[in-house]
Formats: sequence, structure tokens, C-alpha cells
Amino acid sequence: VQLVESGGTLVQAGGSLRLSCTVSGLTFNDAAIAWFRQAPGKEREGVSCINTENNSPYYSDSVKGRYTISTDNARKTVYLQMKNLNPEDSAVYYCAAVSLFGWAIAPCTVVTPRLPASQRVGIEKWRYWGQGTQVTVSS
Repeated sequence: VQLVESGGTLVQAGGSLRLSCTVSGLTFNDAAIAWFRQAPGKEREGVSCINTENNSPYYSDSVKGRYTISTDNARKTVYLQMKNLNPEDSAVYYCAAVSLFGWAIAPCTVVTPRLPASQRVGIEKWRYWGQGTQVTVSS
């Protein structure tokens, strides 16, 4: 399984950016694909996720209303459209994927840390990762 992110760059505060994640080696319409980010000195956090079987999107509270996740099944690509960016959004953004088979808890719960640990999937359960793409938002 291979995930390749692209689209990260330097952008001014208030601007927009679209990240792409192209997936190979995994059944694209039977997967959960998530975007995570990690800023220097901070833990990696899930920001958005999509169940490609039914295209259900999930967002963390920090990006809800500003980020939109979508898929292009023909290109096996997941997009993360980001708007109204602020310097706190600066981070390395990673996409990750898991097959939907065999989960008792929806894997996209990884982006909802307020859920009790027993009701969400941890980052450590996400098996396949891309190399990351840097997003820097200048003030």
C-alpha cells in the first residue's frame, strides 16, 4: 500500500490550499482515509477522515467548517480543501489509510478525541501512512 501526499506549500493567513493523497495497493472504495497533522513539539492529531464506502466525512473541532474532505474514486485520490487558514494550521500533513474490514468501532473516530477511548480508534491503529507534506501559514 502506498499513499502519496502533495499540495503543501507556504500560504498567507486567510488563504486556501488543497492537499491531495493518492492511494494505491488498497481497495479504494472499501477504506477509511484520514488526514493527520503534526506541528513541531506537538502530538500528531487527526483532522479529517472519510469512509470511502459511503463517503461519510468526519472533522475535528479545530477544522470543522474550514476544511472539506472529498474523494475522486477514478483517481483513487482524497482531497483536503482548507480555507481561512491561520498560523496554527501550520504542520506536516499526513494521510493515512486502513481497510474497513473487521472494525468494531469506526476508524474515522480517530478525529474525535473527545470521545472516550473505548469509543474511538487510536492513531496507532492506522496502518498505512504517506510521507507527509508541509503546510506553512504565515501571519
